[in-house]
Amino acid sequence: MQHFITPQCKQIHRRSFLSDLGFGATGMALSSLLGQESQAANKSAPTAGPHFTPKAKSVIWVFLSGGYSQMETFDPKPELNKYAGKTFSDTIYPDPFKDPLYQKRARSVVQVKREHSQIMPMQVGYRKQGDSGIEITDWWPHLATCVDDISFVRSMYTTDNDHAAEFQIHHGRHKLDQKEPVVGSWLTYGLGSLNKNLPEYVFLGSYTDTRVKENFNPDYLGPQYMGVELSLDPKNPLPFGTRPESILKQEQANQYQFINELNHLAAVEYPTDEKLRARINSYELAFRMQNSVPEALELTEETQETQQLYGIDEKETSVYGRRLLAARRLAERGVRFTQVYLSGYGEWDSHQNLKENHTRSCKRVDKPIAGLLKDLKRRGMWEDTVVVFCTEFGRTPAVEARGNTKMPSGRDHHPHGFTVWFAGAGIKQGYVHGATDELGFHAVESPHYVTDIHATLYHLLGLDPQRLDIPGRKRLEIDHGQPILDIVT
Repeated sequence: MQHFITPQCKQIHRRSFLSDLGFGATGMALSSLLGQESQAANKSAPTAGPHFTPKAKSVIWVFLSGGYSQMETFDPKPELNKYAGKTFSDTIYPDPFKDPLYQKRARSVVQVKREHSQIMPMQVGYRKQGDSGIEITDWWPHLATCVDDISFVRSMYTTDNDHAAEFQIHHGRHKLDQKEPVVGSWLTYGLGSLNKNLPEYVFLGSYTDTRVKENFNPDYLGPQYMGVELSLDPKNPLPFGTRPESILKQEQANQYQFINELNHLAAVEYPTDEKLRARINSYELAFRMQNSVPEALELTEETQETQQLYGIDEKETSVYGRRLLAARRLAERGVRFTQVYLSGYGEWDSHQNLKENHTRSCKRVDKPIAGLLKDLKRRGMWEDTVVVFCTEFGRTPAVEARGNTKMPSGRDHHPHGFTVWFAGAGIKQGYVHGATDELGFHAVESPHYVTDIHATLYHLLGLDPQRLDIPGRKRLEIDHGQPILDIVT
């Protein structure tokens, strides 16, 4: 009998057979499910695990697309009110356009003049909050109750003056330069799995612009390190991986078992085939995920009080609250990196009507993000999970005055200085690091390029980015970034 089976297996084209089987997981980009198992098939991959003792185990990366205004959020500038309607040359401060930093941090794909000169006053009030007395604007009443838990970094800058800055903050390179893998891919490349039934890197959010996929693109690391898109649709939480209704659960289980039998037969014949061993593990993981993912995203298991904490019971905050609650549940179950695309593509891009647009957008986000921080603390996850809250760039201190707009009321793109914040494991609480100038134009005190955010996460999770380099792939020193150690405990 054995004499009969072996030659028959040699004749089976397993790839063709598996791709045509149609059992529901083939369209799922199985390679992205391999996680640490795939490292056995990649000789350049590191031994999974931290290089030194980590301060955190997982990351929730919250991204707001379009570029929120630093002045109307977390870096109030009263001097804008004092000089409203005047030009920069009318102030007592140096002209920011003559500063060498202006050319250094303003590289555009499309050459558009963005030198707006008429200063726009702040569109909202602000006050000191918490015991730390950190100033944030009045559009964040719920987050204001959490300032004593947060480290604000008010001195970020990037180099892309166009919306490719959204992708740049994730992978670190300008649109005109060669791309790099995104931060979530590097982290999952370097770290092992905390839960073998769930992917290590998850993307939560919806989008209509397919370029958003660049935010979770692993580039040359390979598709096994790509963010796995999960849906909060209870009927289809695992897009492209759900068992078709036409196939019974036991029938699918039998198919997986049959596939494994074929793979194990081949493994006996090719005992040194590392890719084959990784493939066996991938099918087992795909099958396990069909049970584990729906359970992880079953938000109705949460108490009514918890759902209210995130604003799920309110129309304006429901979508945003659901995404952040799902992120907490995933981190709780061992997902290393959860990327929450919290707002729609370009939502914060307020070229006009900034007051109206930011008022609405802040209200959508404020309660859910405050709810996440409070929930992490009360569930004992604060010491394991780090939260990053970021956007692609800031907004100009001056009113945007391009085109035929008769009554300009918004701010243009601004890569020269903006604010992000961190909270959770290994992060100082109630702290402000860095500063922009008095008008909110340039990051002047402890300036940080966007890959410094990445480096801070590597440091917190116990990774040395220099040891993650791929042979034959040249990385720039700026790609590795420098940890913002001043905000780390």
